[in-house]
Amino acid sequence: MNGQKFKLLTVILLFFIVCPIFAQGKITIRLASLVPENTAWGAGINRIAAEWSRITNGEVEVIVFHNGTAGGEGEVLRKLKINQIQAAVFTSAGVSAIMPEVMAISYPFLIRNDEELNAVMLKIKPQLDTKIQQNGYVTLAWACAGWIKIFSKMPVFTPDELKKARLSSPPDDQQMIQAFRLMGYQIVPVSLPDTLVAFRSGMIDATYISPIYAAGNQLFGVAGNMVNVNVAPFMGGVFMNNTAWRRIPDKYKPQLLEVCKKLEREIESSISGFETEAVSTMVKYGLKVNNPSSQQVQIWYDDTAKYENNLVGGVTPVFNREYYLQIKDILTQYRKGR
Repeated sequence: MNGQKFKLLTVILLFFIVCPIFAQGKITIRLASLVPENTAWGAGINRIAAEWSRITNGEVEVIVFHNGTAGGEGEVLRKLKINQIQAAVFTSAGVSAIMPEVMAISYPFLIRNDEELNAVMLKIKPQLDTKIQQNGYVTLAWACAGWIKIFSKMPVFTPDELKKARLSSPPDDQQMIQAFRLMGYQIVPVSLPDTLVAFRSGMIDATYISPIYAAGNQLFGVAGNMVNVNVAPFMGGVFMNNTAWRRIPDKYKPQLLEVCKKLEREIESSISGFETEAVSTMVKYGLKVNNPSSQQVQIWYDDTAKYENNLVGGVTPVFNREYYLQIKDILTQYRKGR
């Protein structure tokens, strides 16, 4: 081999040896979110991306895929497992694929307001985070994105009235589908993007959904009634797989987590206002808010209580019995202390 060829080969070998070293200098985190970018969650995720880059001097780059462009929650979880996506925003239904026990928070009509949710999360959040990490993921943030309400074509004030309607539920939300069916509701699985079409075609008469989502997708145009009772908190969270988290230098992690905790606080302080504004806007354009009497509200709670053994009993309960009983005990103590 002549000298010139030897030098060329040496340069090529050095290129392939050194390049991976430089490639490892920047850690790219692809973060998937179903949430629209023009929401409090979307803006918060963008701030996380910017802050993580600043704190790490560009060593960590977060690329955000908003608006479900990376796929639905099931598809995103699959990508997360094989590290095509390193982090994601999930609803409680999405998190349940990682940790089914988390759906106990969404047990219908169990947790009834922000104060009760805060009391519950204060006690059980460390357990949830530990279990999620054992299953291969790191919790970056939890937050309530509002409350699930029932929207319907006709006025609804009691469970019996709703049980006469065809109630839609996302197909991936299997625990809620099973729960509502056990309680006597006529469930029709419909994906969220298809809900508006399902109303217009007459396939469904009602759905349970976040008012913010209902306003953003103009569902109130075909489902012009909302029952003013909280069905369950609409929980969301940001999660990263352990593979990606381990690649981030430990010296940065406390600051990065603090940025995410700040997002939690911002969402919690602003979401109530966003939800109120969404309902007010929908009312302005024709939504009717049906306010059950205190006796009728109690009927919702009592009706659900009748099915407790079906929902958390037996060999394969719909909701994790241990977490349900723990949440129920926290709520009992909290309500006594008010």
